[in-house]
Amino acid sequence: MQRLAVYCGSATPADPFYMELARTVGRTLAEHGIGVVYGGGKLGLMGAIADSALAAGGEVIGVIPEALVNAEVAHRGLTELHTVQTMHQRKALFTDLSDGFLTLPGGVGTMDELWEAISWAQLGYHEKPVGLLNAGGFYDHLIAFNRHMAEVGFVRPQHRGIMIVGDELGALLDRMAAYEPHQTIFRMTQDEL
Repeated sequence: MQRLAVYCGSATPADPFYMELARTVGRTLAEHGIGVVYGGGKLGLMGAIADSALAAGGEVIGVIPEALVNAEVAHRGLTELHTVQTMHQRKALFTDLSDGFLTLPGGVGTMDELWEAISWAQLGYHEKPVGLLNAGGFYDHLIAFNRHMAEVGFVRPQHRGIMIVGDELGALLDRMAAYEPHQTIFRMTQDEL
């Protein structure tokens, strides 16, 4: 994995755990020679990831919609900053520029990005690993809900392993690097659907 799209919040939670997590992730990715592709802002977890990766000598590519340049206060000190017109273009460029996806704690936008990466993987628009860092148990309920969707039958058995979950970054990165693509919906016959 040369680059990972990193999804996380642009907010700064009151608990310093989250900002420190973002700094650790940015630094660790840079130390492993993994470039960061992210939302292009300088605030919150997004800014902490970018700043720590840059400080550790890493590559950081931001992708931000024009309408959010001022709202998210675009980070002007990145390796590259791409300004796009729409959120759809933003997420498509995340996919094009990265070798996988890593999700940290975040809000609604982070969830949108995570579920789209999983959905696109199920369908076959990409065959890249989708990692979820469940630091501090932040995603326990989401993981349980994903398991529930699978148990009920809304997630096919072939797709249960798309979301790669870990609570420790190093082990999660290892699992993502070892990911073998699953059978996509585009490759299934009608009988398999």
